[in-house]
Amino acid sequence: MGKHAYVFPGQGSQYSGMGKSLYENNLQAKELFEQANEILGFRISDIMFAGTDEELKQTKVTQPAVFIHSVIAFKTLADAKPDMVAGHSLGEFSALVANGSLSFEDALQLVSIRAQAMQKACEINPSTMAAILALADEKVEEICSEVQNETGEVVVPANYNCPGQLVISGSIKGIEIACERMKAAGAKRALVLPVGGAFHSLLMVPAKDELAAAIEAIHFNKPLCPVYQNVNAKAVIDIDEIKKNLIDQLTSAVRWTQCVQAMVADGASHFIEAGPGKVLQGLVLKIDKSVSAESFAG
Repeated sequence: MGKHAYVFPGQGSQYSGMGKSLYENNLQAKELFEQANEILGFRISDIMFAGTDEELKQTKVTQPAVFIHSVIAFKTLADAKPDMVAGHSLGEFSALVANGSLSFEDALQLVSIRAQAMQKACEINPSTMAAILALADEKVEEICSEVQNETGEVVVPANYNCPGQLVISGSIKGIEIACERMKAAGAKRALVLPVGGAFHSLLMVPAKDELAAAIEAIHFNKPLCPVYQNVNAKAVIDIDEIKKNLIDQLTSAVRWTQCVQAMVADGASHFIEAGPGKVLQGLVLKIDKSVSAESFAG
């Protein structure tokens, strides 16, 4: 029997109506939604179920909304017994609730602090991200460092999503120059994304200190199974290492391709994505066609 890997999506998978059927059809889910509204001090469930895309796109809403939906979907899966977990960026917090490292309440508070700190960092440094399609990872890395060295602008690989899909992050000018060079080098597309800032780059340093202080103040439990963390794509169960990787994640690349490869190498044959959308299900199958993958949004 292969192992079951539970994976959790990040920012960008939100949609109006997310989690509504869970709220209406499951008492445990309803209680968790109400608990989340209380912790955050506003009715995020109303925005999730009926908000406009604009309302859902505010970072202070997006990150908690995706986290809440993901964790509640996971908790209402009847037979959710993970052998291993991982999350894409923000999804790492959902993964840490799923493997017992963090309580729902504590993780939600951390996610809310992270979202607001990232929002502030974006306002300090106007910046953006771009998806580079159908260009080898090594070539993307090379062009990023060339642009940085020549212009002094920040441009770094940010999300290794699957082979042939790498998102880069940096200053607005740096990303513009890099996109032109990526196309010239043969990228099928170099598409600037509608995000508020350069996540997973050094432009997030202002947010890192705030998140670090919050993480250090929260109690972590011994995990029930390993989490494969974005920063190093390795199975981690040591609490101190988990914390350090969570903090470093803000300014480091999300090594999703490498996480999935490591999970498969360690015996994962069935991936279950819990939360809004089916992005990770698709990425997992692009990374390794030998496994099965499904998604559950409730």
